[in-house]
Amino acid sequence: MDANITGLLHAWRGGDRAALAEAMPDLYVELRRIAAARLRAEHEATLDPTALVHEALLRLLGGGPDFASRAHFLGVAALHMRSVLVDQARARLAAKRGGGAIKVTLDGYTEPAGAHVDLDLLALDQALEQLAGQDRRAAQVMEMTCFAGMQHAEVAAAIGVSVPTVERDLRFARAWLGQQLG
Repeated sequence: MDANITGLLHAWRGGDRAALAEAMPDLYVELRRIAAARLRAEHEATLDPTALVHEALLRLLGGGPDFASRAHFLGVAALHMRSVLVDQARARLAAKRGGGAIKVTLDGYTEPAGAHVDLDLLALDQALEQLAGQDRRAAQVMEMTCFAGMQHAEVAAAIGVSVPTVERDLRFARAWLGQQLG
């Protein structure tokens, strides 16, 4: 099945629009699973899994790399989902800070419950960007396993390294992010 999807993705990139239509039902099921898992961790997200998938696909299908495999396509799609969620968190945070409106202080005001979620997502995004500057592959591995829910073997196939290399990169990325975010 993976080889068939990979072949269809290559045909699509070669100009066969029908190939994407043929591959999309199988890919869409997996994309919705990834989106649902990602949204379970976001308490303030206003998107549902379908909307998140659609937003990510709009970004993904507008251009980008030639996908080496089904796993590579799903990994890139998951990165676009992350980007959609980060953009949404930034917009909410800007609105909370007044979005340019005149600020009025209130005595006894406390931050609404769950407000830290936006800050955590933005801090994680910033930390992943910093990690990518230091070790791009480790950042990719972290994004593909944590955001896309990909198995180590799938990540290895998508980026062209061995499974032990993926596991080493993941250990490094977790330790590095733990130090940055802790």
